[in-house]
Amino acid sequence: MAEPEREVIEIDDSSPSPDRTGTPLKPVFCLKNRHEIDKFEESEECFILDFDPYDDDLDIFKLSLSKGFDDASELSVVSEKGQVACRDYPHPRHSCAKYPFAKTTHDKHCKLCYCYVCDLSAPCPKWNGSS
Repeated sequence: MAEPEREVIEIDDSSPSPDRTGTPLKPVFCLKNRHEIDKFEESEECFILDFDPYDDDLDIFKLSLSKGFDDASELSVVSEKGQVACRDYPHPRHSCAKYPFAKTTHDKHCKLCYCYVCDLSAPCPKWNGSS
């Protein structure tokens, strides 16, 4: 009895299909104002908003820096929105935004600091050096 003839189908991506010409990567656009949204929403799948589309009051271009902060090599935070994890929520003492661990004495703490070893709110009884 003769064996059935085997048909080998080779699946190879070396020959591009007509609908996949060029690179599959597409540019991602960064929109600076809400007037551009309608234009790009129709043609692009993905784009980055460099502003809050729900905030009518915020105009970032009207913000200015205080005197003495004109050095372009430094980073300046001119505003913040919402809560900050290491300031507004419970956090380990070494991550405290109010009292940075490297710049303040280690016994200083805010009301949301806790000891990550003991899982107790600050101050931990073991912080004084005794065991």
